[in-house]
Amino acid sequence: MKSLAELQAIRDKMKGSVGLRKEDGEDTIRVVVGMATCGIAAGARPVLAAFTEEVAKRNLHNVMVTQTGCIGICQYEPVVEVMAPGKDKVTYVKMTPDKVARIVSDHLVNGNVVTEYTIGASAKA
Repeated sequence: MKSLAELQAIRDKMKGSVGLRKEDGEDTIRVVVGMATCGIAAGARPVLAAFTEEVAKRNLHNVMVTQTGCIGICQYEPVVEVMAPGKDKVTYVKMTPDKVARIVSDHLVNGNVVTEYTIGASAKA
């Protein structure tokens, strides 16, 4: 059984996560993680958790982390799509939690796509 303090800490942590998902303005960057059965089997849950934690840690209020069903490219799972206003959608493939920090710092914060993690780079390999 958890103590009252532990439950309060869990509640506070989850409030931050839910707040990340509610932001939706004109300058909002959307990070969408494919969470269909194939994505989950390939490891999408830890990727979603890593994005949520990294965005919260960096206090990025203009980033909305969400999940979706099948994106349609099962052989490249886990798949993450980044949609920034006025820019082309970027599809990251074969994602791992270890790759998340770099995508957040390079792409979400500084606007530089990490091309070696994208579907174009993966298709060439």
